[in-house]
Amino acid sequence: MKISIILPAKNEAEGLRRTLPALSAVLPGAEMIVVDDGSTDETADIARAAGARVLSSPYSMGNGAAIKRGARAAGGEVLVFLDADGQHDPGQIPALLAKLDEGYDMVVGARDGSGQASVGRGLANRLYNRLASWMTGHRVLDLTSGFRVARADRFKEFLHLLPNGFSYPTTSTMAFFRSAYPVAYLPIRVDRRVGTSSHIRPLKDGIRFLLIIFKIATLYSPLKLFAPVGLGFFTVGLGYYAYTYATLHRFTNMSALLLSAAVIVFLIGLVSEQITNLTYRRDP
Repeated sequence: MKISIILPAKNEAEGLRRTLPALSAVLPGAEMIVVDDGSTDETADIARAAGARVLSSPYSMGNGAAIKRGARAAGGEVLVFLDADGQHDPGQIPALLAKLDEGYDMVVGARDGSGQASVGRGLANRLYNRLASWMTGHRVLDLTSGFRVARADRFKEFLHLLPNGFSYPTTSTMAFFRSAYPVAYLPIRVDRRVGTSSHIRPLKDGIRFLLIIFKIATLYSPLKLFAPVGLGFFTVGLGYYAYTYATLHRFTNMSALLLSAAVIVFLIGLVSEQITNLTYRRDP
């Protein structure tokens, strides 16, 4: 079974100095692909010196774009994805591959609380996991982990869905669940990243948080999110109508607005559900 290892890298020269030799030691026959996402340091040179195949971009296209470029170029039957910043231990890859051989199509390395970049992101990830677990009906331990292995033919089915920027792990995981491809989780240890630490950016990270929440819903079953919201509007509208009828003996504009919103939200969810079904439809 041929294995391709894909590492998206942007200015990760220091991380690659540690990660690539470790990968060669653990999987000596694997194809190593480093996608240089517009780096301005020695990322490409260090990758080539370590024997990796380098795909360079003239400018930064984003983490998701790097993943897509690497997956398209990979010749392996199994794809291994990990970060180039030294956080992921290559020594844990054999355990992920062994789990894949048990009949799964994707195995994800699940971080514990100590593996999160910050307390805020840890809390956000826990919320993502709970929402994804509710949407899919399966326990999702780490929706946003970038350390994973997947069968190449399955993963490449969803390249058109992957965003160029953030959240490729979210998109790919939800796509696998939606298509009934089995996904497993294994606990992993995460080391401190090499180089500059990431910082919380309240506005940007907050927008990402909301977008990922909507992405989780729309990638799996939009109606499962829109229907409860519509029911909430309907309940509030009906309750407000009962109150105003009892006190004012009339049907108010606010009641009409809330009940109309309930119908509109439900219909949007219904249309979104049909679009999602078309997105995952494959011709025989």
